[in-house]
Amino acid sequence: MEESTELREEWTLLLWTTVAVLVPVLITLWCSFQRPKRKVQLKDLFRKSKHGWHYTDLFNKPTYCCVCSQPILQGAFCDCCGICADEECIQRADRILSCKEIMTQSQTDGRFYHQWVRGNVPLASYCAECKQQCGNQPKLCDYRCVWCQTTVHDDCLSSLNDDLCDLGEFRSVIIPPYYLYQVNKLRRRHPDEYSKVFDLSELPPSKALQLCTLLPPGSVRVLVCGGDGTVGWVLDAIDTMKLKGQDQFIPLVTILPLGTGNDLSNSLGWGAGYAGEIPVEQVLRNVLEAEVVQMDRWKVQVVSKGNYFRKPKVLSMNNYFSVGPDALMALNFHAHREKTPSFFSSRIINKAVYFFYGTKDCLVQECKDLDKRIELELDGEQVTLPSLEGIIVCNIGYWGGGCRLWEGMGDEPYPPTRVDDGLLEVVGVYGSFHCAQIQVNLANPVRLGQAHTVRLVLKSSRMPMQVDGEPWAQGPCTITITHKTQALMLYHSAEHTDDDDSSASEAEEPSADHIDTASNTQETVTVS
Repeated sequence: MEESTELREEWTLLLWTTVAVLVPVLITLWCSFQRPKRKVQLKDLFRKSKHGWHYTDLFNKPTYCCVCSQPILQGAFCDCCGICADEECIQRADRILSCKEIMTQSQTDGRFYHQWVRGNVPLASYCAECKQQCGNQPKLCDYRCVWCQTTVHDDCLSSLNDDLCDLGEFRSVIIPPYYLYQVNKLRRRHPDEYSKVFDLSELPPSKALQLCTLLPPGSVRVLVCGGDGTVGWVLDAIDTMKLKGQDQFIPLVTILPLGTGNDLSNSLGWGAGYAGEIPVEQVLRNVLEAEVVQMDRWKVQVVSKGNYFRKPKVLSMNNYFSVGPDALMALNFHAHREKTPSFFSSRIINKAVYFFYGTKDCLVQECKDLDKRIELELDGEQVTLPSLEGIIVCNIGYWGGGCRLWEGMGDEPYPPTRVDDGLLEVVGVYGSFHCAQIQVNLANPVRLGQAHTVRLVLKSSRMPMQVDGEPWAQGPCTITITHKTQALMLYHSAEHTDDDDSSASEAEEPSADHIDTASNTQETVTVS
């Protein structure tokens, strides 16, 4: 009898354990099947909406629905005016809550008024009327202006003395509503040219940059959120504007470093990477305070041997050109990223993969005896090469994800690198292990000289090459690097992310002679 009771209890325990495991799994599977359907339905709804809705599975802070005033964990938020709503209230929010208004300049009559949204006021904000703290109530009790971010208590709103909006601290980077009205008119007349949202995965940046022509000349700053390759893509689009005779509308370019190496960003004082550690408000303040410098851009022309009647390969260079082990690492990395792009979504993983290929090349030495296969000319004079595996031609101070290549270490003085001097710095490396030693300040590169024009002749075999992280395998050819143009960039001199090399920071900083009067800007356009 006792045995049967124990057996029954064991089976009961096993049953409940199975239920406890299976039920959450089944619910999760059901939700995962339902989620794509729900997202498709919401996507259709968002497309027709006047708000810029984005769906999230989990809000990162306590959030209340602006329609039903109930706390919500998941739902949608408008990236334009900031209202939040749960799934059931999205359609109603579209009907009763207006987004940022589009109006003509004549409609503003020289004055602009607050547009209030109720609820979800930031903590530690203060009422514009009574100067007491806002945002400390559990429900939708306070208001926020979608333009200037001014906050006010529910009870103080009716007694607010001045309802005029000055667009707040960042008025110089806020696109005014009458500009949006002009864009809206152009969108109706030219739907293919002027999109509601410029997605760079579908449209080239030149489409978005054409909007600069609708603003006063010299008034636009472009914040490029991405890696050095994205920056080069935008700068190529700006060169297209120059070909169209739109020089007066060319924007100033600044960087939010989201790539792997971010050497150009580091050279311009914007750091080696951004992971949200600096508030967006501070990023905007840094952009407004930045200085304007003219950065050299270079033309890299590759003429393959035996194909002199074929059009040569022409590339634009902002950072550096290289042939040898670092280009081989980039080529291997690029090949694997093309096969499985989802795997290479982390900066740490990307650097780990680079380390793996660098270690592999230390053993294989695929670029051995480069000095016997290549000739180097600097400003027309041939350079005698020592026993090398790689040559790097630099325009900026940083290389290889944060290494100052030209200054290096030691007491021997070298002219500091600049981004605006029309000179290229040329160095050599003995191999992958030497590259690793340079990056941890255990060795210096072989300094080959500075020049206005660089010419390399690959006499035999195929070698890996790269320009600004874009690699390829190249057979016998002649490479000529000449000055192309200059780009207006923003330089952040307040702080530098280099280790504690203050002298190197000063070396990279441009002089006042190169500061452009166009730094007095009006609006910022963000290209992401």
